[in-house]
Amino acid sequence: MAKHRCAVIVPTKNAMPSISRVLEKVLNQNTPWSYDVIVIDSGSGDGTREYLRQQPRVRLIEIEPKNFGHGRTRNLAIEAADTEFVALLTHDAEPIDDKWLLTLVSTAEQDERIAGVFGRHLAYPLSSPFIKNDIDRHFDSFLKYPLVVDRHTDSARYATDESWRQALHFYSDNNSLMRKSVWEKFPYPDVEFAEDQLWARSIIEAGYAKAYAPDAIVYHSHDYTASQQFMRAFDESRHFNKYFGYKLSSQPLKALRSMCRLALYAFKQEMDEQKYGKITTLMRLRRARQSALLVAGHFLGSHHEKLPRYLVQRLSLDGALFRG
Repeated sequence: MAKHRCAVIVPTKNAMPSISRVLEKVLNQNTPWSYDVIVIDSGSGDGTREYLRQQPRVRLIEIEPKNFGHGRTRNLAIEAADTEFVALLTHDAEPIDDKWLLTLVSTAEQDERIAGVFGRHLAYPLSSPFIKNDIDRHFDSFLKYPLVVDRHTDSARYATDESWRQALHFYSDNNSLMRKSVWEKFPYPDVEFAEDQLWARSIIEAGYAKAYAPDAIVYHSHDYTASQQFMRAFDESRHFNKYFGYKLSSQPLKALRSMCRLALYAFKQEMDEQKYGKITTLMRLRRARQSALLVAGHFLGSHHEKLPRYLVQRLSLDGALFRG
């Protein structure tokens, strides 16, 4: 019998000071059963490892930076967990309360067919109004569907509707939980990007269900600069094309029209100031530029195979962050 009901796994690389806030919340979860906390570090040089070594309730696994992989590293930590369930966070995803872990596990316990659960994200309080609104709209969109879905929820639509398939395989290991017995059959793929969504697609296609837990909430957001927004969009588009066959922006004239349309929408966008805060003209101009660069990044990412390898590496935000 497993020693703990659940393990919480957090990969780290130069994670100070956010990891201290995240672990404080993780270690103070209110559950009727015990849980393990495993952190796997990929060669931090900013004091992260030294901090983690001083945490008596944290099991630290250390690997060399060259051995890091988004799926591979998480698989190592999951393998070390002697538990029925495994929850996953990133070092910058902070649970908002002490019921986060219990909510994820309770959601999975509804049905043995549920292989994975993902929770809601909220933008950090100091994030821009646009980021707060984007994240709220994204996670609100899943409330249109049943909270537990599988490929038979709408079989005909699964076969013909790409947007429905995307919704079914959306899964974020910034805030998620999986049943370890299913992971043993379907470990994370060893890929550069989207290991979580590829995993979700594999369990959906194998006949398992996936659940959304809107009350299992973490603070997680990024206020990207314009160049970072472009690079992030490039990564998304490149890998969605590579692994899922999606073309997020394939035709140059359509991409150009989308850049203009989204930039104009961003400049004119109306939001609830009481909820999201006051929006200045400068903020609107920055948002318009980022919206245009988002489409540009998606367009180039859709055509990544035509670009020189060195340029693809330079345009990747994921690669730049890891090299840093």
